[in-house]
Amino acid sequence: MRKAKAEITNWEGSIASHPRIVVSPKNVKELTDIVSNAKNYPSPVRAVGSNCSTTRCAVADRGTLVDMRQMNSILEIGRETVRVQAGALYIDVAERLKEHGLEFYVNVELGNLTIGSAACGGTKDSSVAGEFGQLSSYVCGMKLVTPTGREMVVTEKQQDLLRVMRSSYGLLGIIYEVTLKVRPLHPVTVDRTSFTLAEFTENLPLLTQRDEAMKLYLYPFADKVTVEFRTICEDGKVGRLPARLRNWAYKTATPAFGRLVTKLVPMRGARYYLIDLFSSALQRTTDRLVAGRKLLPSDQIKRFAARSGFSKYTYSTWAFPVDKFPTVLNSYFEFCRTYYRDNGYRCNLFNVAHRIHQDRNAQLSYSFDGPVLTLDPVSTGDEGWEDFLVDYNEFCSRHGGVPLFNQTRAITRDQARNAFGHRLKSFTGLREKVDPNNRFCNQYFMQLLGTSRY
Repeated sequence: MRKAKAEITNWEGSIASHPRIVVSPKNVKELTDIVSNAKNYPSPVRAVGSNCSTTRCAVADRGTLVDMRQMNSILEIGRETVRVQAGALYIDVAERLKEHGLEFYVNVELGNLTIGSAACGGTKDSSVAGEFGQLSSYVCGMKLVTPTGREMVVTEKQQDLLRVMRSSYGLLGIIYEVTLKVRPLHPVTVDRTSFTLAEFTENLPLLTQRDEAMKLYLYPFADKVTVEFRTICEDGKVGRLPARLRNWAYKTATPAFGRLVTKLVPMRGARYYLIDLFSSALQRTTDRLVAGRKLLPSDQIKRFAARSGFSKYTYSTWAFPVDKFPTVLNSYFEFCRTYYRDNGYRCNLFNVAHRIHQDRNAQLSYSFDGPVLTLDPVSTGDEGWEDFLVDYNEFCSRHGGVPLFNQTRAITRDQARNAFGHRLKSFTGLREKVDPNNRFCNQYFMQLLGTSRY
């Protein structure tokens, strides 16, 4: 169970954690023993799964890193719920649900996400009317170990506590079992429409009134927006191959091409010409692959290699109120062009966005105050990405954006406070009360939350 100290990196290798001890508990008793024994297992104690977060939220420098992946059993599949251990991979659970004619309400693309992380952190997928886009909103129960080493059960009978736990990021307890709501499998049809930037911003109020799920592909240097609509349809023959080919294109081919061109083509003009040409061709191809076909939402879930390779990529996410998004998007396109002109850097993959409905099921929900559209620049993490994010974060905060603590890199305390206001202050007070000795709080959260003790 116990390993010597080591350097542990996140999935795409950009963040390093230097824990004194790495442990992999196999059962609840081992987990409680770890949390209870501060002498042998020093603070901070941070639980991780596949370590796919793009921020330092899971770093355990000089502390104890708890790898939960050995606690990965699917315990029970019912007609409306599934109960699993926290270390189970999201895609593995989704595949088992398919065998029972079921699926998650939220089908995010990152299949390597572990259920424990999804239950208490930020996720996103475009959702249809009447549904939520965050996986934690469908958590109806969880079991955890508190900072004192006590086992605890939270259910829907404790709505206020469950709401806090859904966005607790492991700061209030290490989750070891989760119960989520599920539903019968239902196919969807996918359709895409391209707009100029002006056409899109003019039509956005009408587009957001539609019941379909809506994902955007943004092209700041072409003044173009492609909207992907996903509509629930009647049962019928479902094509699996188109989804698999599309997954391969976006998961492997696109980041590998972007990385290769960035490495081999030093002239920026030629480099980004090739990247734009490839992106345009890929869009046309995927349009033909999926247009009008019946697909399963869960087929968009992708299984990634345990560690990133040549086709690695990274991203950073902010969310904006839908009614402000036309102004934000116009300003963002201009920001990207100006930044490229002044600094010679632009994202070498693509920009996407998801429409997420209002969701108050988690205290730190990024759509707590109303429906949002996210803004997600994507990159291979090439030279210039980190500097770009500093200015990008300032831009987003200035325009009223809300970050995700596990998916928005390099945010500051002021940016977090501006986004969450009293909800963050309330959460910080509760965290200090529950964990006064900072058993679970690392330096990253100390800085964001403004906690005085470390």
